[in-house]
Amino acid sequence: MMKHTLTAILIAGFSATLSPVFAQSASTPASAPAASASAAASSASSSTTTPKKTVKKKAPAKKAATPAVVDEDVAEPSVTGSAVVNYQCEMGAKITVYTNAGDDQHIALKWGKRIHRLTRVTTETGANRFENHHYGLVWLDIPTKGILLDSKTGHQLANDCKSPEQMAPKTSDAPATPAAQG
Repeated sequence: MMKHTLTAILIAGFSATLSPVFAQSASTPASAPAASASAAASSASSSTTTPKKTVKKKAPAKKAATPAVVDEDVAEPSVTGSAVVNYQCEMGAKITVYTNAGDDQHIALKWGKRIHRLTRVTTETGANRFENHHYGLVWLDIPTKGILLDSKTGHQLANDCKSPEQMAPKTSDAPATPAAQG
């Protein structure tokens, strides 16, 4: 009991010489007076040192507002005024290709619910190949069919895609030969 009283007197003595912040800690419960007294004593000894100056950091200079760069592979293209070709693919898949007469380097391809812009890639075979690097789409259009590939996963998304023109029966331009007479 004597220790608690002596500790309380020491704390009261220190709190009179300390700043108000440390004086608040003097009113700690009696279960932790020794810890409070040692903390107050160490604070009292450190308060004799010179206080540190607070230096405000300058805010970083704001960068000039630059217009957002729109990646052509990401943005959905406008298809107004485009020629439309609908492809029926195996397993019920449907693809719509939009072309512009003035731009043979790009097509718009509707796959699912989104229209993607694809850019022509030259090939050695002469096949029409268009790619969208962001989404990983590759459209191959050969005279007999079209194929849609996912270059990121290496899978076919749609195969044996045919336009109405490709599905039409081929008519022979050669005149019919008369039946052999005999």
